[in-house]
Amino acid sequence: MKLEFKRNEERYQFMKWGMQAFDTFKVVPPGIGIVHQVNLEYLARGVHSKAGLYYPDTLVGTDSHTTMINGIGVVGWGVGGIEAEAGMLGQPVYFLTPDVVGVNLKGALRGGVTATDLVLRVTEMLRQAKVVGKFVEFFGEGVENLSVPDRATIANMAPEYGATMGFFPVDDKTIEFFRGTGRTKEEIQAFEAYFKAQNLFGIPKKGEIDYSQALELDLGTVSPSLAGPKRPQDRIDIGNVKANFADLFSKPVAENGFAKKANDLGRRFTTRNGVEVGSGDVLIAAITSCTNTSNPSVLLAAGLLAKKAVERGLSVKPHIKTSLAPGSRVVTEYLTAAGLLPYLEKLGFAVAAYGCTTCIGNSGPLAEPIEEAIVQNDLVCAAVLSGNRNFEARIHANIRANFLASPPLVVAYALAGTVLRDLMTEPLGRGSKGEDVWIGDIWPSTQEILDCMKFALEPKTFRRLYGNVTETNPLWKNISAPAGQVYTWPVSTYIAEPPFFEGFGMTPGSPGNVRGARALGIFGDSVTTDHISPAGSIKPTSPAGIYLLEHDVPVVDFNSYGARRGNHDVMMRGTFANVRIKNLMIPTKEDGSRVEGGFTVHQPSGEQMPIYDAAMTYIAQGTPTVVFGGEEYGTGSSRDWAAKGTQLLGVKAVIARSFERIHRSNLVGMGVLPCQFKGSDSVQSLGINGDEEFDLLGVDGEITPQQDVTLVIRKKDGSRREVKVLLRIDTPIEVDYYKHGGIMPYVLRELLAA
Repeated sequence: MKLEFKRNEERYQFMKWGMQAFDTFKVVPPGIGIVHQVNLEYLARGVHSKAGLYYPDTLVGTDSHTTMINGIGVVGWGVGGIEAEAGMLGQPVYFLTPDVVGVNLKGALRGGVTATDLVLRVTEMLRQAKVVGKFVEFFGEGVENLSVPDRATIANMAPEYGATMGFFPVDDKTIEFFRGTGRTKEEIQAFEAYFKAQNLFGIPKKGEIDYSQALELDLGTVSPSLAGPKRPQDRIDIGNVKANFADLFSKPVAENGFAKKANDLGRRFTTRNGVEVGSGDVLIAAITSCTNTSNPSVLLAAGLLAKKAVERGLSVKPHIKTSLAPGSRVVTEYLTAAGLLPYLEKLGFAVAAYGCTTCIGNSGPLAEPIEEAIVQNDLVCAAVLSGNRNFEARIHANIRANFLASPPLVVAYALAGTVLRDLMTEPLGRGSKGEDVWIGDIWPSTQEILDCMKFALEPKTFRRLYGNVTETNPLWKNISAPAGQVYTWPVSTYIAEPPFFEGFGMTPGSPGNVRGARALGIFGDSVTTDHISPAGSIKPTSPAGIYLLEHDVPVVDFNSYGARRGNHDVMMRGTFANVRIKNLMIPTKEDGSRVEGGFTVHQPSGEQMPIYDAAMTYIAQGTPTVVFGGEEYGTGSSRDWAAKGTQLLGVKAVIARSFERIHRSNLVGMGVLPCQFKGSDSVQSLGINGDEEFDLLGVDGEITPQQDVTLVIRKKDGSRREVKVLLRIDTPIEVDYYKHGGIMPYVLRELLAA
């Protein structure tokens, strides 16, 4: 914690200044927990009252997993920081009236099956059902069988299945949860009375509501699972993990594989500190993320499994990086009260932090000799984590196979040490008497977990730990900050005055057609906001790393992109800089593989260079740029820097097969045109390779939502082709945002005019 405060002091000073500058701005200090879990356990009120009027709790949050709060009947979802900033200044959030997909949950989970297994199944199912941009509401008898933390786990992963919300109605179990988490008697009475008065209380039965679309899932069919190695929707039954990894090892990248030679899979290498490593080895095992650390059933299951493993004499190899990062301090309390924390610690799962760790890429480095061995021998090693995202290079730049799993399975795979052991047909390891120990020998029963649940919902604990959060951390109290209404921008590589209002005037310029543009990047399907704007570590050889070194920041103090998002100079250099992103403009190598990382080909010179350098060259030349993408462009986190960075690199339009909801909105909010190919058109069908010039016509006059605009493609040989693309400016207010150059100039002009 001391290290965190030392590294991030400039950020915390800025927040402290904000607390005195804005009447309604409050801060839950670092060290309390992950925002979504703190929201579930403490911040959310369920119902508000003002001047005798009662109204329901609603929320927009600047993180996609804001949807966790849907588990207690709060309508809320994630938006980009851009939309939230406007909201804080009084601007409404506009969106198209959504379809509502009803998911009828039937039956109950079988013994040994966890809420994590269920949410991975739901994610797989709803991705296939294409619920992007839709509201999802869960109903039926199966919902009544789920605890509120189980519901919150499913709601939390709405962005992984693509929905705007994953909503659960309020019922008796919600009231029970409010009692257990220490809400006041008066609050609970108002909450219950309000929802009953509005006829919103209780779980709907099949046929009671006319949904836009109805789906069904029998909870009894859910089985223990992992998801990976690159996407949360790629669920694998636990008995298929070994075979799946072996299959993907030699499959081409286009088929989600690793493009390695099959006979390399069994090869082992000794590092210079004497550790033997090979592909398939688990090198990171992390109990992390709000998705699961908010759920006592899976954390107690992990603790019980650890206890049984220790008692049987099993251990975790010391080179595996293990960690436990609860979403709140309540978790430590109940694991301690249940007598389970010492067993987790014995296996290396000691409490490392209260916050987002491995799931957001804050896993920290591996031992240097191990990293060397991975890079030199091109190993495909694994991480197993109880997180919600496992996109390429998110967890760790050099760990290429990342699997999402329940906390007890995280512990089990740490004990096994490899994903090449089939936990259904092979033992986890050998016990203290030399005997084989199987996962079934140490897996806790449903009753054992229930017996420990009494420690988890103790109202006094919640009231004590959340009694006065602003005074809890002396390190926070000691942070000093400037006073006044206008921030005195210091010289800092963390916080810098952003350039979004440079040249600002009260009259917006009129947007024109885009002419003579070059392609800055051409990307395939499922390009995530992590690919566009990574949150994890900063490579010293990257444009952002070089910038920090030039400003006398030693590599040890680089911190992460996520920590430095208050500095546009770092973030724009980090845009499209993920070490695993693949720009299809870069020619393939002899073996058919493609160079990874943030590189492009500058035109017309044909020179290969970092995307940032090419963008700055184009800006200096006065040449506009565009970016091309495939399906689901911008999936993942509600990372506003994926749009802010795109704009600062001079990109005028992003043209893709389809967009994820938040990123499309963020692009419009930054004055970048999101355009969607129509019909079967794509980069491939149109033969676009990146050496063309492009015009985008039809955006210079009156713009109407979702109109057609014309993409003109001019080839090197002089040939010319015109295709219609759909302008994904979806609402009239977004037209205004675009005309003003983005949502921030629009809101500022509105404020000044008022």
